[in-house]
Amino acid sequence: MNSNRYIRQTSLKDFGNKSQDLLFRSRVLVVGAGGLGIPVLQYLNAMGVGTLGIVEGDKVEFSNLQRQVIYGEKDIGKSKLEVIIQRLKAQNSNTDLIPYDTFLTRNNALNIVKDYDIVVDATDNFPSRYLINDACVILKKPFVYGALHSFEGHICVFNYKGGPTYRCLFPVAPEGSLIPNCDVNGVLGIIPGIVGTLQALEVVKCLTNLGEVLSGKLLIYNGLNQSLYKTVFSLKAENSLRSQLEGSYEISNCTFENEITVEEFKKIKNETISWQLIDVRTKEEFNSEPLEGAINIPLSELESCIHKLRAGRSLFFICQSGIRSLQAASIVSSQYPDCESYSIKGGVNLWNNLINSTSSGRNS
Repeated sequence: MNSNRYIRQTSLKDFGNKSQDLLFRSRVLVVGAGGLGIPVLQYLNAMGVGTLGIVEGDKVEFSNLQRQVIYGEKDIGKSKLEVIIQRLKAQNSNTDLIPYDTFLTRNNALNIVKDYDIVVDATDNFPSRYLINDACVILKKPFVYGALHSFEGHICVFNYKGGPTYRCLFPVAPEGSLIPNCDVNGVLGIIPGIVGTLQALEVVKCLTNLGEVLSGKLLIYNGLNQSLYKTVFSLKAENSLRSQLEGSYEISNCTFENEITVEEFKKIKNETISWQLIDVRTKEEFNSEPLEGAINIPLSELESCIHKLRAGRSLFFICQSGIRSLQAASIVSSQYPDCESYSIKGGVNLWNNLINSTSSGRNS
């Protein structure tokens, strides 16, 4: 290994040759080579991680180019795996790159994950995340999570040194895909780069015992105001006792019926008093941008605070972009099937946009 290659990081007092050697001897599995996976792979490859496994079964599409910046127009129609392996080899020929030209499934997950020290979730749907979580719990591997929606991103490290798992934060496996696919619902092109880079940093910290790992802490990034918030959650011991995968991780549909628009909620609000608006953002987010008429119950506290919800009223959940509110509505629906619970699409972002556009129309 050429010592000059990594001198800018080995010269760091708290990193040094010892940490560089740990990276070189590490094996990292990245599931997905899209908007999140690309910055993860590029930085870990550049920094000298010895072995990178890449799970990807898709081909490059024209709509990918806006955020998946390793691909170019000449790559459209080609295998993502083929293209990214070629680019990563050109970046660092010392890395052992192991391609898996497939998607992660119940049938192959345990066999693939077992050979790695840590797993990076760079997927875009709930079923894949529950599968990754369960495989990692069974095999006692940590995994670094990232999620995207419009202008917002989430980062967390699960199952790290006996810490909380994905199911400790999101206990309910939904029937449909609750986190919207960015191909359908949109994402600002640079947000995956920011979130993926933060994921790569967490991987490095885990592998080198550097700094404070985001275990038991969900980091929420809001690109519209460049804010970072953390919400804390605890380990639920039963989630660490898993010994086998679920029978199926398939989803029956790709929609969540109890989802309404801001306009629909405001109509309901004006026509009836039988409603309650619950903001599941962190206390810091809520205090910096309070929502009139809402009570604040952070998602991490929802299960323990369900008793605070008003009986007999329809419950409307809102967050910054619509990710956490979907999960909140799912949690309440699973525990109280007779209770009407809804998620407000687009969250506070769309709520504020609607107010601003309405005010502009009145002033023009």
